[in-house]
Amino acid sequence: MIQQTDIPDIKSITDCEAEALCTRIRAGLIDSVSKTGGHLASNLGAVEITVALHRVFDFTRDRLVFDVGHQCYTHKILTGRADQMSSLRTFGGMSGFPKPVESCCDAFIAGHASNSVSVATGMARGRTLLGEDYYVIALIGDGALTGGLAYEGLSDAGNSGEKMLVILNDNGMSITKNVGGIADHLARQRLKPQYLRFKKGYRKVTSTVPGGKTLYRITHRIKKAVKETLLPCSFFEDMGFTYLGPVDGHDVKRLTGLLRYAKDIEGPVLLHIRTVKGNGYTPAERNPDQFHGVGRFCVQTGEPLSAGSPNFSSAFGAALCGLAEEDRRICAITAAMRDGTGLGDFFLVPCFFSFSRRFPTRYFDVGIAEGHATAMAAGMAKQGLVPVFAVYSTFLQRSYDMLIHDVAIQGLHVVFPVDRAGLVGEDGETHHGVLDVAFLDTVPGMTVLCPSSFAELKTMLAYAVKDVRGPVALRYPRGGEGAYTADSGTEPAVLLQQGSDITLVGYGVMINEVIRCAELLQQHGISAEIVKLNTITPIDTQVIQRSVSKTGSLLVAEDVMETNCVGRRIAAELALSGTAVSRMALCNLGRSFVTHGSVAELRKLCGLDGESLCRKAMEVCTRG
Repeated sequence: MIQQTDIPDIKSITDCEAEALCTRIRAGLIDSVSKTGGHLASNLGAVEITVALHRVFDFTRDRLVFDVGHQCYTHKILTGRADQMSSLRTFGGMSGFPKPVESCCDAFIAGHASNSVSVATGMARGRTLLGEDYYVIALIGDGALTGGLAYEGLSDAGNSGEKMLVILNDNGMSITKNVGGIADHLARQRLKPQYLRFKKGYRKVTSTVPGGKTLYRITHRIKKAVKETLLPCSFFEDMGFTYLGPVDGHDVKRLTGLLRYAKDIEGPVLLHIRTVKGNGYTPAERNPDQFHGVGRFCVQTGEPLSAGSPNFSSAFGAALCGLAEEDRRICAITAAMRDGTGLGDFFLVPCFFSFSRRFPTRYFDVGIAEGHATAMAAGMAKQGLVPVFAVYSTFLQRSYDMLIHDVAIQGLHVVFPVDRAGLVGEDGETHHGVLDVAFLDTVPGMTVLCPSSFAELKTMLAYAVKDVRGPVALRYPRGGEGAYTADSGTEPAVLLQQGSDITLVGYGVMINEVIRCAELLQQHGISAEIVKLNTITPIDTQVIQRSVSKTGSLLVAEDVMETNCVGRRIAAELALSGTAVSRMALCNLGRSFVTHGSVAELRKLCGLDGESLCRKAMEVCTRG
């Protein structure tokens, strides 16, 4: 475990000392993440560039904007938080993403991809308009360039004339292929200090001597023609950037020199670095996807300390394969989340029966482009296919406009398996799926189903594919099922347990906490009736109305934000129907974003565990 006392004054260290520091940090990252879990491979690939950045810039003043934030651990270590690495992603501990409330050195929160250049451009323009003095840097990975927002940001940043730096961390996707050894040689030559000094001096001289400007234009055109033929820089230079690279992203000495040079260039600069994801740790280098986000693992072998177990994602993948075998119109779409959504390997083990392997011609990974995925799904549905776009709840937010404009207005049959619904856990605010219930309900013609078990997921997926018309979503959580493993079918609402004193309503895996609440209430002599919702958009409140007419009391439990939650919709429907409810409690996450921690810890924090619900229900029953 790396300690804060191990971190030297980074501004004064030599190149050799910087290399040694990178080695210590890399070993510390492997040790820490093996104990806490987290994003490992991406952080190992960004050690040298982060150390080089801190040697050149002062991030108590300068702004470093991470894209996604999967590579921010070294930055946290270098900004006084090395001793907190043992608490990484734990409840009450250090966040796994940049967090301005945690440190003034974290310029901007990051959890979703492709926005860094846009944010950095805004910061640079803010600096200029306010007459302040600091440098702005965006660190973006090649994967994030699959998102359209990245190109919107690059286009405007290059045209802005603002003094800023975009670092492209290229660790896998080829932007533009180099052409042979000549290209590599020229790339190396144009990044040598001698060449950079000559380039700067040549421009200065030709701007002052007679005929110099004409000479510069001619030589510049010749150089540009050569570069466009042999080097991958013309795309960015056409946007308005001064392009530097490609360069080895694990050479801290060279990176430091280039950053110092880039710092003096007026206008926007793009530094293209090439890195190895998982660099320095053989298991992560061999399986970077497996070590992108990991739980606790053995450092020596790279093997997880706990075996994989069935979860809703894998249950979805298996069920979809069964349906696709029967119907060749079914296609699966993912936005760079093949394994995470159950369309790829189960439990991180290659599986022939995964959808992507079994039906490769009907499987489409569009990259980090959720809006495109939704619009493409609309086009597929229009032509008679049955597109199934599996997406995390928090990322579905990015395709809201396409959901309305491209899918819903035409009533197209697109199926949205919404993974990671509800509280997600250790990734915190940017990844909790707590807004989909509210915004999906605003879409006309939308149907939202909420399975509570693997069996119900299989049943409801078949129902969504075969029977529902128009857009339909199935929302389910990260992880496995709870004590409830039954299949209540596809009726909008079902009565799970009869009672006389209070009506308890829940949906999804929260039904487990509701059942626990009812068991605890029984110990106190309170008889609870349980209504389980299978469909939350549109809501059929008839079962609830009959129950509340009998009990006179109501408690609704859900791990979503308060605004337009199911409980509020139920309360409104009961009022409109004239159903009398003398006592009521709506238990949800309120209006504040929820921090990181285990799901169990967060439910307790928010009063949504069985014990907390029991206390609230007892309060309801004793009112009046």
